[in-house]
Amino acid sequence: MLYQILNQAKKHLSMILLFEFIGDGGTGAALYVLYPALFNPDVTWDRKNDPEPWNKLGPNDQYKLYSVNVDYSKPKKEGLVKLL
Repeated sequence: MLYQILNQAKKHLSMILLFEFIGDGGTGAALYVLYPALFNPDVTWDRKNDPEPWNKLGPNDQYKLYSVNVDYSKPKKEGLVKLL
């Protein structure tokens, strides 16, 4: 089957670009799925030694893949507001 695909690509050169875009898309999708699986604190692979990995994160740690206009060096105080 791979031989047939290569023959078609040789006959129609525009197919090479199509195969490249399909390969790049598949690679990008696989990397996008692997990133949260490996680096997100909500996902745990070892429950015995580290049952709650999200507790290790401080308020200055960034764990999102992409965050828009967020400065993690100066976190806002969260909690109840003291009323008079």
